Amino acid sequence: MIRCITFDLDDTLWDVRPALLRAEQAQNTWLNDHYPQALKDTSDSEILALKKAVLEDEPSLRHNISLFRQRFIQRLLTNAGVDPSEARQASEDAFAAFIARRNDVELFPFSDSVLGQLGKSYRLGALTNGNADVFKTPIGRHFEFALQAEQVGAAKPAPALFDRAREVTNLAHHEMLHVGDSHDHDVVGALGAGIDCIWLAGDGATSDIATGIISCLSELPEVLTTLQSRVSPAS
Repeated sequence: MIRCITFDLDDTLWDVRPALLRAEQAQNTWLNDHYPQALKDTSDSEILALKKAVLEDEPSLRHNISLFRQRFIQRLLTNAGVDPSEARQASEDAFAAFIARRNDVELFPFSDSVLGQLGKSYRLGALTNGNADVFKTPIGRHFEFALQAEQVGAAKPAPALFDRAREVTNLAHHEMLHVGDSHDHDVVGALGAGIDCIWLAGDGATSDIATGIISCLSELPEVLTTLQSRVSPAS
């Protein structure tokens, strides 16, 4: 029997783009207010090259996007002539402006109602490669726990997030189910960790490995009812 359902966050429970745009705007407003030369003198192509250089120097930051953003801002400022120690503190302050708006999410239509319904029968958790804090969103009350890739040192599809979720809940593989929008990260990752996965995909999408496919969260309760009613060959 499924006892716990974990959810991806970005583009599964909400559209991530508006939140990221607001967060980026808050970050850049802070930079323009305090160090206007940093962005003014840097082209978009130079920003992309700078981000690539940061990742080349510290590949582990791929799994710690919060620290990656701070390192990028720090290098952006030092390239603009800011003293390294000052740039380090400024990068933390600019990131604080970013993260303060990161959780201003626009929920998909059925996220709140479906989570409220499922929360009556299942333990709910969040597993994300991003840095959103679900407990600071309107749906945080539905969740028992939330785990980020940067907390475990590896991003989906690596099994670390799924393994940590089992440790937190003290449940077996077959007692857990994951729901996410990314086939490469969520479906492949969950199944690789021995956990079934429902893929939230567009109409007409197909998968040879997903446990089930839905095009809208509103379909999830019915799919779960079907899964829970399955009779194992040994019963």
